[in-house]
Amino acid sequence: MDCASHVYPDGSVGIHDMCFRVYKDEIVAICGPNGSGKSTLIEHLNGLLVPSEGNIQVRGKDIARDGRGDLWKEVGVVFQRSEDQLFAPTVLDDVMFGPKNLGLTPEAAERAAMEALEAVGAADLVHKLPNYLSGGQKRLVSIAGIMAMRPPVIAMDEPTSDLDPVHCARIEALIREIRNHAGISVVIATHDLELAARIADRVCLVRNGAVYAEGTPREIFYNTALIHDAGLTLPGIVATWLDYCRETGREPAERPLTRADLVDLLTRERTRKSLD
Repeated sequence: MDCASHVYPDGSVGIHDMCFRVYKDEIVAICGPNGSGKSTLIEHLNGLLVPSEGNIQVRGKDIARDGRGDLWKEVGVVFQRSEDQLFAPTVLDDVMFGPKNLGLTPEAAERAAMEALEAVGAADLVHKLPNYLSGGQKRLVSIAGIMAMRPPVIAMDEPTSDLDPVHCARIEALIREIRNHAGISVVIATHDLELAARIADRVCLVRNGAVYAEGTPREIFYNTALIHDAGLTLPGIVATWLDYCRETGREPAERPLTRADLVDLLTRERTRKSLD
């Protein structure tokens, strides 16, 4: 995406001079508060929206030149509201819909759907009606519907929003599985910096419809000025470690991002003090 802008019919600006890249075998987190342009960016990645200015290229396809016809085959989008994605009579019908539209036979589409449902841990829901699933179950089925088409990139809009802790953990583990074992790059749009810190390879901070900073989680989340300017708060682990360093008068040379990182650092600190 090169300097793309999008203006909605009412004149409001969704994204402005947006430059964004997705690389092979990575999880990239788009982080910003509500209204910063995250969802608009996601909808441009597979042609749901087209830029008013600028251009988008996906695996060599130039949207301005080639159109957006088959872009959905390259980038699958999991919406924030699962209800916007699930529409078929049963879970199996829903997950088969994409493979069928790829031209697979009904038998092959069913195999692809079952493989995807098994991959997300939702094979037991195959004959359920989507309307009667829990929020977490709907999210898993929505992801399965995209995985069944095996696109090179899956983009998820707020993938853990409104979910209980158990389903949040399942979605987080699933995102890692998709990247590590399915060979699919994953884009997540989120204001949950805790999640981004744990799983992202690269973080893009979005403000006023544009990416204004990007880097590794350790580079981004330990830059307190950047996080403040983005209208966000530091991840809990980062804030705790910085508070500890201030209280103990030490420089935060090490940069923990997860609970395990922090426990390891504090354990080593205690061991060092006991030896002194």
